Amino acid sequence: MKISLITVTYNSSNTLTYTFDSVLKQSYSNIEYIIIDGASKDNTVPIIKEYEPLFKHKLKWISEPDEGLYDAMNKGIRMATGDIVGILNSDDFFTSSHVLQEIATTFKKEKNLDAIYGDIHFVNPDNLQKCVRYYSSKVFKRELMRLGFIPAHPSFYIRRECFDKYGLYKTDYKIAADFEFLLRVIYKQKIRTKYLPMDMVTMRTGGASTSGIKSYVGIMKEHLRAFKENEIYTNIGLLSLRYIYKIGEIIKSK
Repeated sequence: MKISLITVTYNSSNTLTYTFDSVLKQSYSNIEYIIIDGASKDNTVPIIKEYEPLFKHKLKWISEPDEGLYDAMNKGIRMATGDIVGILNSDDFFTSSHVLQEIATTFKKEKNLDAIYGDIHFVNPDNLQKCVRYYSSKVFKRELMRLGFIPAHPSFYIRRECFDKYGLYKTDYKIAADFEFLLRVIYKQKIRTKYLPMDMVTMRTGGASTSGIKSYVGIMKEHLRAFKENEIYTNIGLLSLRYIYKIGEIIKSK
């Protein structure tokens, strides 16, 4: 079973080596690693070229202008030839060396599964060892999506055929196309999913979805739009409840 792992980059030279090293350390070897670079102007492309031989023909990459993060993700999905597809952001890295092995083993054992998800945790960029928020997907249930809950997207691995059936990420979303995609496939299409109880990914704070009040307002608007487009009822009050839960995650991490 081949896993296609996609990393989207743009001026990612400060963090990319952590991402690459964590992929190289994975104990599962049947992978295809796809890098979609948006014509970076820093040292990103030289770093990709430096690491390319270390992946021993398992790395495919392009560097060209794109129309944003989700357009780049879609490019990677179209290039993917694996049975399973997952996204690893360029400022994130795998928490342990056996993440992909556990994912592959679970898919092999349970052949009816469409997708797997697990936990992630957040760290400050200046201290990668200290967890500032632990995002557990254990509590996730399909019906909770109407409250804005989703499994941690960086831990989400899905059969490639699901993209053929249900479509790719919508590129006219600025910040929440991942939410819309998960809402579409999990809630509306009712794909078969399973929670894997493990910490899969370490994320640095400060990304597009963790960068302050302005981003939260943008997220709320796009979440409401996603529900409307998928003909699922919710409202601002229901969606606001998840922020109380987020505060609890931060407190538990202290």
